[in-house]
Amino acid sequence: MSSLKNVEEKHDVIVVRTTGYFNNEAGDAVLGVCNEKMENGKSKFLIDMEDSTVVNSIGVSVLIEIIEQLQEIDGAMAFINLAPIVEKTFNIMGITKYCTVYASEDEAIEKLS
Repeated sequence: MSSLKNVEEKHDVIVVRTTGYFNNEAGDAVLGVCNEKMENGKSKFLIDMEDSTVVNSIGVSVLIEIIEQLQEIDGAMAFINLAPIVEKTFNIMGITKYCTVYASEDEAIEKLS
């Protein structure tokens, strides 16, 4: 089963919707999309995790890798629809120090654009 629900571009922001357990498979899928889009000049990413209510440490480490790449090109990553346990995990792991969690897709797109 795919760990990506879909990928679309909205106002120069790449919206990546994940599905299922966010582990190494999901992380690698998101990494692949981000790398491809960065090679094409994109630097703003919104990850919608509404359908991913569990994340493991390998998934988090891949997200950190993407964040580090985005920092090198003055890019940004944000999240929406985080399950409470995922948001808590992101806080503990320090991801929210470098990425914003928005209440809605519209707000995220507006702020990132």
